[in-house]
Amino acid sequence: MNDHGKNASSEGYFILLGFSNWPHLEVALFVVILIFYLMTLVGNLFIIILSCLDSHLHTPMYFFLSNLSFLDLCYTTSSIPQLLVHLWGPEKNISYVGCMIQLYFVLALGTTECVLLVVMSYDRYAAVCRPLHYTALMQPRFCRLLAVASWLSGLTTSALHASFTFWVPLCGHHRVDHFFCEVPALLRLSCVDIRANELTLMIMSSIFVIIPLILILSSYGAIARAVLRMQSTTGLQKVFGTCGAHLMVVSLFFIPVMCIYLQPPSGKSQDQGKFIALFYTVVTPSLNPLIYTLRNKDVRGAVKRLMGRE
Repeated sequence: MNDHGKNASSEGYFILLGFSNWPHLEVALFVVILIFYLMTLVGNLFIIILSCLDSHLHTPMYFFLSNLSFLDLCYTTSSIPQLLVHLWGPEKNISYVGCMIQLYFVLALGTTECVLLVVMSYDRYAAVCRPLHYTALMQPRFCRLLAVASWLSGLTTSALHASFTFWVPLCGHHRVDHFFCEVPALLRLSCVDIRANELTLMIMSSIFVIIPLILILSSYGAIARAVLRMQSTTGLQKVFGTCGAHLMVVSLFFIPVMCIYLQPPSGKSQDQGKFIALFYTVVTPSLNPLIYTLRNKDVRGAVKRLMGRE
């Protein structure tokens, strides 16, 4: 095999350049990212534990929210601890196998989140637009089925997509201009025509980003119509509280993901891409628990009951 078509697997590692273009920023980034990562761990674990311990939170909304929290914990942990190690020291290597595993999990968990946010918007639609049929519609068995379907869709489709990416012959150098193994960054290392891969990326992104977004927005369109017909102010406030929080989470996740995945890898500034990716891998997962729990009477009540019990 000639040197030009040599794959990184032959030498067994990649170098993740990360933020090494800005050495003066690395310490500041380390501190900021560590704070956000700790916020993510504490906030999401808090939601999971509270939802398990308090029987008042054994509802479909909190069941899905616990799934989202667990998903966010896994998602940030798939790339952030390694980024912190790379920011702290001179070592920037990742093994070829490590890179494959990371790419698979980042894709799988990102895809699962897109589908789970659709499921959560359907739950809100059922609660607001079909209140009399809500318990019949959202039975525990059906909720578990929807959660399992969300996870399976992510875990299976990303296996296909990750393998497509790793079949692409890479050039001799293996310097990945990113802080984790991500499809667009790896495709840039290719020595061959990657138009087929770019097309696959666009199609997969459209299926798992655009379609979920359309479904979420149509759910909220129906909710908005129902809200405008409501007479009671307390009802309005409750709907705006839960639905507003969910819409905020949807925006914080989908807008940066669309900036990265819905344009060809060659067509955007890589530095800009890194900061956008940093936003949805670190900032969004840390804000989700705050968005859902602040000003939330259910959660406040659950905390009080838990403290009283202790």
